[in-house]
Amino acid sequence: MGRSRQLGMFLVIGASIQMLIMLIGTLRRSYLVIALPVLVATGIVSALAFWVGWTMMNTEPELAELEEADAVPAPI
Repeated sequence: MGRSRQLGMFLVIGASIQMLIMLIGTLRRSYLVIALPVLVATGIVSALAFWVGWTMMNTEPELAELEEADAVPAPI
């Protein structure tokens, strides 16, 4: 079995288990079954936004962009 198929199998199994836990928790009217996934999703979105911002902040400008900036005359 290829590595990508194996990863796909683990994702399907994990998603199935997670949905089963959500269903059981919802039927028991558990607050944590809703709060924990929302907390995790918020954390993931925040981490992704931080990573994108960090990457944009630390990316060196390309040489072509620097040459264009030098070629454009400054307004008087």
